[in-house]
Amino acid sequence: MSSSLARKSIKQNYSPPSLEVLSLMQEYRGMTNDAIRIGIANNNLSNLKKLSQLTYKELKHYKDIPSCYKLCAISKAAGILASRKKSIWRGYPTRDPYVKRPLLVSCYRFKIVNGKLRIPLAKRKYEFIPLNNHTLKILESDKTLNVRSFTLTQTSLSLCIAKQVPEISHDEIHSVIGIDRNLRNLSIGNRSLVTYYDMTKIVKIGENTKDIVESFKRNDVRIRRKIASKYGRRRKARIGTILNMISKDVVERALVTQSAIIFEDIRFIRSMYRKGNFQGRHFRHQMNNNWQYGEIKRQTEYKARWEGVPVIHLTKSETRGTSSNCYICGERLQSNRDRKRQLWCWKCGKWFDRDLVAIMNISHRGWVRFAQSHNVKGIGREAVVSEHERRDEPLIRIVDPMKLCQREKGKDLV
Repeated sequence: MSSSLARKSIKQNYSPPSLEVLSLMQEYRGMTNDAIRIGIANNNLSNLKKLSQLTYKELKHYKDIPSCYKLCAISKAAGILASRKKSIWRGYPTRDPYVKRPLLVSCYRFKIVNGKLRIPLAKRKYEFIPLNNHTLKILESDKTLNVRSFTLTQTSLSLCIAKQVPEISHDEIHSVIGIDRNLRNLSIGNRSLVTYYDMTKIVKIGENTKDIVESFKRNDVRIRRKIASKYGRRRKARIGTILNMISKDVVERALVTQSAIIFEDIRFIRSMYRKGNFQGRHFRHQMNNNWQYGEIKRQTEYKARWEGVPVIHLTKSETRGTSSNCYICGERLQSNRDRKRQLWCWKCGKWFDRDLVAIMNISHRGWVRFAQSHNVKGIGREAVVSEHERRDEPLIRIVDPMKLCQREKGKDLV
């Protein structure tokens, strides 16, 4: 059975650091900015090896800092320069980057001792940071976990953990789960079961935050920005909680049913909601700010990777027509203004829900893609026949994501 290295991070709050740690964080910030400056002066150099050769001697005036932090500062600078070069290649206007806030990142010479993180400050001098119960519980839950690095800021501590995860073999995959991401709902499923997750709560949170920020009347823009950032963090935390429960439920279902997860390609859909496309300002704000299609994909992907569940990404050509072609006969469906989310197939003589059509097409195309990419004998033929000849309607389940946590208390889902 093949295995892969899965990574994720654990974040906890951190009390104000000591003066020695704060001074080290400032020095690390200075080293990173020096490395960025040298890279920009050498034609936007972003290669880690070449940047290290040019920069390491330039950082010799940082005498009292352990050498492990110098290597990590150069690595961080190389990542920032590579991201800037990518933006330039795409045609986006950029400024000279720099690290604004003090921080400390390292993947060397740290250790967890008696429930505390030990980090080096100088030669034979260490700082011990206590880990909270949540972090210790995760680290002790699996003995195969390996702490790869840490990131320390003035208010938080993040640990990057990794483990070898055995992937579900191709012979054990019994079905696929297609995911259709919409503004007010998330639809997942296949021929046997389709589940709708109600996401109107996310839209309401975004609209309430927008109304609160627009109601500020202070003339000082600094105060308005400070208060707006506070409500922005509140909005992000509330939305993240809902998406976390949804993505966790999706991965658990895929793991129990031995299914692969299928995502459609909608990366460039933001271009449809730009200014000048003859759309209202309120509608564009909803589609560009309240539609969390990227975040739900990110959370589902890393949780699926952590559990060994395969994830398949359809191409742009495979995604085309998933919401407008009949999943039974393949004909193009017709819309009606009186039925906003309903589509009519003249050949089948039926009305279909738009989200149901998308789920059926995504799951079918993902299953065929899985069978072709892994050379599974007979599965492609069987999938095509079963998808086009079976005409029974799937079982539809509607779930309120705010009540998913009730399973731990022994209650049923809605």
